[in-house]
Amino acid sequence: MLELIGDEPTFKTGLLLAGDIEPAQVYLQLARWKKAGRIYQLRCGLYILAPPYQKTRPHPFLLANAMGRASYVSCQSALAHYSLIPEFVPVTISFSTTRPTSWETPVGIFQYHHIKKDLFFGYQYLQLDERQSAYVATPEKALLDLVYLTPKAATPEYLRELRLHNLEVLDTSKLRQQAETSGSLKLVRAVEFISAEVISQSVEYESIPARIDSPGS
Repeated sequence: MLELIGDEPTFKTGLLLAGDIEPAQVYLQLARWKKAGRIYQLRCGLYILAPPYQKTRPHPFLLANAMGRASYVSCQSALAHYSLIPEFVPVTISFSTTRPTSWETPVGIFQYHHIKKDLFFGYQYLQLDERQSAYVATPEKALLDLVYLTPKAATPEYLRELRLHNLEVLDTSKLRQQAETSGSLKLVRAVEFISAEVISQSVEYESIPARIDSPGS
């Protein structure tokens, strides 16, 4: 099986059923490997190898995409990836147009929130490392998705609680465009405050005098 999987971070049951194989024996062996801790089951039919058999450590974002078809990673998970919020996020949060669901696995918790088809945009195929990629919201859409998901989030008080930093990552023109495209007054109001914070932080940064170190300092 290790030769068959190669460097793939995940594998499906169907991969092991190709050829002249007895399905019952495959399922029995998978159950044995799972019980022995050699493989982890993420959801029905989807597995990853457990250490030390892994050749590639699966990135949580790649796993989130694999577990939730037609989904993209967003909200705090994406914001932390872009270093826009300081907190470590233990749950990988995704959006899809299907019903909400959640999976608790040996390698983490994965949550999927429903979003209207009209708002299913603003994501990119992001290179996570040399071998892994995943669909992840842009910094702007990740922030808007969080506001969209959270009640009463379009207020300065809530947005300050996020402790947003590295705001130069955000493109305010994209923020406004995506908020207007959504047709949500809540998102438009949030963008007004966020844009003001971006400008304020930029002015503060530019006002800091450059430090010149003399040879004797």
